[in-house]
Amino acid sequence: MTAIASAATEMSDATSLPIDRIDVSRPELYEHNAEGEYFRRLRREDPVHYCAESAYGPYWSITKYKDIMAVDTNHQVFSSEAGLGGIIIEDGIQKSSSEGAIDLPNFIAMDPPRHDEQRKAVSPIVAPANLAKLEGTIRERVGRVLDGLPIGEEFDWVPAVSIELTTQMLATLFDFPFEERSRLTRWSDVATAEPGSGIVDSWEQRTKELMECAACFQGLWNERLENPGMDLVSMLAHSPATHDMTPENYLGNVLLLIVGGNDTTRNSMSGGVLALDMNPKEREKLYANPKLIDSMVPEIIRWQTPLAHMRRTAVADAELGGKTIRKGDKVVMWYVSGNRDEEAIERPDDFIIDRERPRQHLSFGFGVHRCVGNRLAEMQLKILWEEILKRFSRIEVTGDPMRVRSNFVRGYASLPVRIHA
Repeated sequence: MTAIASAATEMSDATSLPIDRIDVSRPELYEHNAEGEYFRRLRREDPVHYCAESAYGPYWSITKYKDIMAVDTNHQVFSSEAGLGGIIIEDGIQKSSSEGAIDLPNFIAMDPPRHDEQRKAVSPIVAPANLAKLEGTIRERVGRVLDGLPIGEEFDWVPAVSIELTTQMLATLFDFPFEERSRLTRWSDVATAEPGSGIVDSWEQRTKELMECAACFQGLWNERLENPGMDLVSMLAHSPATHDMTPENYLGNVLLLIVGGNDTTRNSMSGGVLALDMNPKEREKLYANPKLIDSMVPEIIRWQTPLAHMRRTAVADAELGGKTIRKGDKVVMWYVSGNRDEEAIERPDDFIIDRERPRQHLSFGFGVHRCVGNRLAEMQLKILWEEILKRFSRIEVTGDPMRVRSNFVRGYASLPVRIHA
């Protein structure tokens, strides 16, 4: 079945399936960009929806903006603890194997106070003073990558720009050997992959590659204990909250920071190119007034929603949207749906670069777990578009994007483009 035929079938199923049989966790929905109709129906008919059977077991879908906010800001009832299941719909994805051979806890999969203490250890990297220091480095590297792109020839934007720039940034944040930076991209992909995703073939392969990551970062830890710098490994090694971490907790935090520093920015870099190509009037608006980059960047992040969901586990019975969620239930906040909620955002399906309230979106989460690197992500995107506008009249998308087969990372495997000088 072709991708177009598959998407058409999915749209038909979205309207005809009995509501209790809708399962928005299926990765193929996101691979074919077919999840929108399902969420539209759930928001309209059953915004707090129970799916009794899925590949991930039973779970609640929270689909409306205000309900997602209610869950995200109530960590007393809706827990992120890894021991209860963590932050992703797939329980096993935070382990090295489906049999649960090793847990990889990280601070986002913790509740306060441990969460707050470990998060505080890495927060200085994104403090305003440090962001100001990073700006020149980011701009110089963005310029070098853009100046190396072919003009008038088709190429794949994802590896040439999105992956390259985010990987360079990750290498800087970790003070990772620059010539080996592609390993960071690979570990980011492996960390969020299930067998059969096209990234790893088995849980055993995933375990092996993550152990290679662990060994590499243990070496960096040992180096930074002796010679600390202003990098994430040094901060983890020397903070009182993290210097006695177990190896599993250290690897969990490293992978969290790699994925967090990679996926949001990388897929928004690609998503912005696609959004402007699909909306030529917005592109004209941007080139006529480059100051609109400031409001366009958060609109890209909303429109793309680089992470489709976050998960919680109820630690007490709770009422939400007229439904009773029981202690122990899996609760999935679908940011990708909340960012399209007609009751919270005007014309949510449209890409509008001069929205009045462009930061009204869920892509960074809310409450104690709000993305620690949100300002760094915005700064990278802002600089990228400032430098693009200086150089190119248009980035033309020349074919269909290939989307990632994942219900968590909402991103692109490839995006063919042609640059016009």
